[in-house]
Amino acid sequence: MTFAVLFIVALAALAGVWLLRQGLMDRPWLETGPMDGVAGQGIAPAPAAKIGLFVFIAVVSTLLVLLVSAYSMRMEMADWSPPPRPRLLWVNTFVLVGASIALHRATASARRGDREGVAANLLAGAGASLLFVVGQLLAWRQLAAAGYLPANNAADAFFYLITAVHGLHLMGGLVALARTGVKLRRHVQMESLRLSVELCATYWHFLLVAWLLLFGTLSFSPSFDWLVALCTAPFR
Repeated sequence: MTFAVLFIVALAALAGVWLLRQGLMDRPWLETGPMDGVAGQGIAPAPAAKIGLFVFIAVVSTLLVLLVSAYSMRMEMADWSPPPRPRLLWVNTFVLVGASIALHRATASARRGDREGVAANLLAGAGASLLFVVGQLLAWRQLAAAGYLPANNAADAFFYLITAVHGLHLMGGLVALARTGVKLRRHVQMESLRLSVELCATYWHFLLVAWLLLFGTLSFSPSFDWLVALCTAPFR
């Protein structure tokens, strides 16, 4: 349960920072100057698409927290026997980091009005994301070949379930990424294209953070002992 509480606190903190950056916490009725002074300060209301994405991320985060909470409680039972973690999962993690970086670069290109840069980085991000999905399937295949199947025990089932939920959300993001690519090919206005790219990048950053937390939980412990050990290792 410690993991779940910390995850929710981190999510609330990120939500607060995001709302402040979007100007959603402003109270224009308390302003003493003219209303158009808000616009003069460069503060604009967040697009509905960004708010919708944030709500979706909050829902997905809640689902992941519930999964990890169930995982944490189940692992306390005596019959818990987790499967080995394929080394391929480490490779997949770095691939997903590359995808997130590529989409961040695509956002920077969109803000500069560089359509060619957007196209190149969107393609790199999509390719890395597909490679991540393939790598996850190969990791499943390795475990299955070694005899670790979902029907064997609860630990095996949880591993497949958690990684599958994350993978399905990433594949859903690929649909949005494809739609952004279609906009790019149709030469839509840069403002609309930039918003789509920013939404995709935000979602991929979320998927990366979620995977790092899930991978840390599956590989070490949901009590964050692994994080404490990692941070204190240089001082030992």
